[in-house]
Amino acid sequence: MNKYKRIVIKIGSSTLTHQTGMLNLRQIESIVKILSDIKNSGVELVFVTSGAIPVGYSKLGFQTKPEDMASKQAAAAVGQCELMYMYDKLFSEFGHIVSQVLLTNDDFIDEKRRRYVENTLSRLIELGCIPIINENDTVSVKEIEVGVFSENDELSAIVCQLIKADLLVLVSDIDGLYDSDPKANQNANLIPVVADIEEVQQYASGSYSKLGTGGMNTKIKAASLVTNSGSDAVILNGNDPMNFYLAVEGKSVGTFFPAKKGTTQQ
Repeated sequence: MNKYKRIVIKIGSSTLTHQTGMLNLRQIESIVKILSDIKNSGVELVFVTSGAIPVGYSKLGFQTKPEDMASKQAAAAVGQCELMYMYDKLFSEFGHIVSQVLLTNDDFIDEKRRRYVENTLSRLIELGCIPIINENDTVSVKEIEVGVFSENDELSAIVCQLIKADLLVLVSDIDGLYDSDPKANQNANLIPVVADIEEVQQYASGSYSKLGTGGMNTKIKAASLVTNSGSDAVILNGNDPMNFYLAVEGKSVGTFFPAKKGTTQQ
């Protein structure tokens, strides 16, 4: 039995791509197959994806990461097209319809636009679609310059609040939150449950991947946002897509952040 009925899943660049920036096809195929099966079981899914810019760099033939904003925006445009083509192709093989939703910070600041986003996402879910959401880096320089949505971690939390999802799944390339960097310290201990987020802030660190711009700091911030709004959150390792089943069933996996007692979904 699935514990959760509506979930938001955020997957970052390090899970979706190789170090070359090219799509990790085997990984994506495994993820899509399992997410499709989860949706078949009756769970409503919203998918927040990163990866457009590194994929665009690779497809455009850049040998090194360009510094000028126009090239970054061009890469986002090309990479987003590639990502959506792949998602549409793979999800359709399992009988599911996907939709593209590109958002900027302004879509949430303006109350009318925020309501439009909420209405659109709700209707897409009602129609059985899987909304696939990303920052609109092609038209909004601010998102690229200052990382308004913290490599989509914060964006996924805002979406979770907006659609009143039961669970936010933050996918990483490590098993969860550790008490020290597990890539530098083989004796690092995984923290299975975090009841008080303030107590673990000291363990958060930046991204270890050259492809992503987020890290544990941004994931903890996202978890804080949703748990304060009455939803659960979990950080898990996307390199084993079977972890998604465990998360949806409410079983122990990664690092779990329970909704704060006394809170209800806003």
